[in-house]
Amino acid sequence: MSGSAQRFGPRGRRRGAALTLVFGCALATAAATGSLPQEPEPGPGPQTRAVSSTVAPVDHDEIEDAAAEAEADGKSVKDAAEEVVSRSGDRWGAVYDQREYEEFEQALDGTYTGVGLSARRTGSGEVTVSRVQPGGPADRAGIRTGDLLRTLDGRAIGKRPVAEVVALLRGDGTGAAEGSRVELGLVRKGRSWTETLERARLTTEAVTVRRLGDGPASAVLVKVAAFTKGAGADVRDAVRDAPDGAGILLDLRANSGGLVAEAVVAASAFLDGGLVATYDVRGDQHALYADPGGDTDRPVVVLVDGGTMSAAELLTGALQDRGRAVTVGSPTFGKGSVQMPSRLPGGSVAELTVGHYRTPGGRNVDGKGITPDLVVGERAQQRAETVLSGLGGGS
Repeated sequence: MSGSAQRFGPRGRRRGAALTLVFGCALATAAATGSLPQEPEPGPGPQTRAVSSTVAPVDHDEIEDAAAEAEADGKSVKDAAEEVVSRSGDRWGAVYDQREYEEFEQALDGTYTGVGLSARRTGSGEVTVSRVQPGGPADRAGIRTGDLLRTLDGRAIGKRPVAEVVALLRGDGTGAAEGSRVELGLVRKGRSWTETLERARLTTEAVTVRRLGDGPASAVLVKVAAFTKGAGADVRDAVRDAPDGAGILLDLRANSGGLVAEAVVAASAFLDGGLVATYDVRGDQHALYADPGGDTDRPVVVLVDGGTMSAAELLTGALQDRGRAVTVGSPTFGKGSVQMPSRLPGGSVAELTVGHYRTPGGRNVDGKGITPDLVVGERAQQRAETVLSGLGGGS
């Protein structure tokens, strides 16, 4: 299981190759907090949906029949499938056309099409640039963190949801692709201007590592933005490369999930085998186990917030239940459902909820989230560093 994406073969009348199982879409802009919807982290995906712990199962024959009928009639397969998903009550179900799903898969590979900036809404209701990706189109145009976003292609942002602003930046639903242009209206210190940027294929840095001090055994901060391909190995390498005696501050804030196998590899960095999670797929029970040989001695603190969801919650729950880490921050999002994609006629893909996962202690995360051992709001990272220091993990 570890090191590769878990895959399931086609069932019943499902068409196409087996597709990757995700415990939550790293691409979904689930705006539980004002900080989550940021362009580089979430890739193309469904619009924000509320969490629901009870899901009416989708009739797969019905959705495929509707799709086939629409294709035969020359109508939109995606629209027909979305109507079935909407009636089902699957609040996390989503349907992608072929291009959207290609973007989805590319984002799981750690790439996306965009202009290289993150956005968030401030307390005063304005949309501001929260991060600029080095070397991206926005960076080359001189856009900086803190600049206000007022218009996109001449349309006022106003009170549009941040997730919608992010989608417009990427060009979702408009056919915009690499090389297409988007005009941004910006304000900085009272000066207004416009910039026309050309969308590019960019690579996200899912895992970043830095020391928290200058001493030989100072703690190491490992920030995981999403569990895209290779993220688990990057976490494992960061732990192995940390100086002897240095603690690990694992920052999973605003991590919207991703590939299950990558979260399991990350868990394996801190565990010597054993259970990571259990889950069901249409009633069939499955278990995920860590690889043996992880670092079980190094102090670990996990930092979470309301934007920590799905695969990131799976990792948090495993380390918390196994007594391997102290968790600090605010309660997590509560996305504990399992989605499985299936191909439809015409190349569309329906991603449907098929089950839920539980932590090693048997806790159901969906709709509940995980409560940290130490619940803090402001200055959460500072508190987490203090806890790590108290565990002997350095400062």
